[in-house]
Amino acid sequence: MKIKYPKTFHLPWSESKTSDDKTLHTIEHFIGKEVVVTEKIDGENCSIYRDAIHARSTDSLDHPSRHWVKMLQATIGYQIPEHWRVCGENVYAMHSILYEELDSYFYIFSIWDEQNKCLSWEETIIWSELLGLKTAPVLYKGVFNEEAIKACYTKKSNLGGEQEGYVIRLTDGFQYNDFKYSVAKFVRENHVQTDKHWMTKQIKANRLKQE
Repeated sequence: MKIKYPKTFHLPWSESKTSDDKTLHTIEHFIGKEVVVTEKIDGENCSIYRDAIHARSTDSLDHPSRHWVKMLQATIGYQIPEHWRVCGENVYAMHSILYEELDSYFYIFSIWDEQNKCLSWEETIIWSELLGLKTAPVLYKGVFNEEAIKACYTKKSNLGGEQEGYVIRLTDGFQYNDFKYSVAKFVRENHVQTDKHWMTKQIKANRLKQE
């Protein structure tokens, strides 16, 4: 069964929001807990299963920008346990930011098991290594510290380009229904939201480090 990736709420201090975005009114559920902050990558949300793949929408159609990640699924899919899904950012095509130092065209940010539970960050790293994949760059890991987390926005991406923002999540695993209280994001001011129309433009591929 295919499962749509949940909508990530904005942190109260996030700078760029669209009309259909949602914002947390409190961050109390993060206080005192261990979190990991990863770079928010400007790509397309993608879920990879043992025998399937889709973008955020579970009925997403074919598009040339998805061909590389489809080949990835064909290569590693047999290693993914039944009814698990590996969620990450497909960054083959440039959206608003051109990345010039990518290690891969796919970066994991979460993995979900057959009970629809998100694995802990440590388990996510273990599985990423087993699958030969990369996780989104880690900017901070430790007990929730608002100032330290805000300092994660440096405007410079670890992937060779501008920094879109960052995502905070609990290091512990959590249930799908608790996503709102376990993950949140910060997006830079005036970030161009191109998800609805970048697909109609000619593809410009982001660049791998060796290119």
